[in-house]
Amino acid sequence: MAEPLDFKPTPVRTQATAREELDRLVETLHRHGVLRLANDAVAANQDIAAIVVKGLETEGARNLMQNLSALAMVLGKVPPGAVYKFAEALREAARALESAPHEAGDAAPGVRGVYRLLNDDELWQTLAPLARAVGVFGRAMARPTPEKPITAHSGKQSDA
Repeated sequence: MAEPLDFKPTPVRTQATAREELDRLVETLHRHGVLRLANDAVAANQDIAAIVVKGLETEGARNLMQNLSALAMVLGKVPPGAVYKFAEALREAARALESAPHEAGDAAPGVRGVYRLLNDDELWQTLAPLARAVGVFGRAMARPTPEKPITAHSGKQSDA
């Protein structure tokens, strides 16, 4: 009687290997002309490459990257609706400032005018959130600047 064969077929890959992904990336960069541009820039004038590399090694470039990273981390926590609401409010405020130019004939409101402003409930309902926001902003700015912003933001240790 024949012995059973011990054959186990190799499973079919469902994902691309790192090499295939790299090849695809290089092909895409080539198709869109990015590799040619980079190669021509380096080959045509090595001084350009040296200037770019030297510029990226400066303290200012490192600060820029860290600042952009910190801004992205903070904005990442803000819901898009809140950013849109803030941007729209800013746009409307700018439009209101443009549409109400200061005229030379505008005089100070005087004591009675100030008294009327103090009793204007709509004005106080508008100014109260602004006053709270300024207070929160002031307290946040009074805190000491963290030495490592990424660690302060995420709680994870960083060498940045």
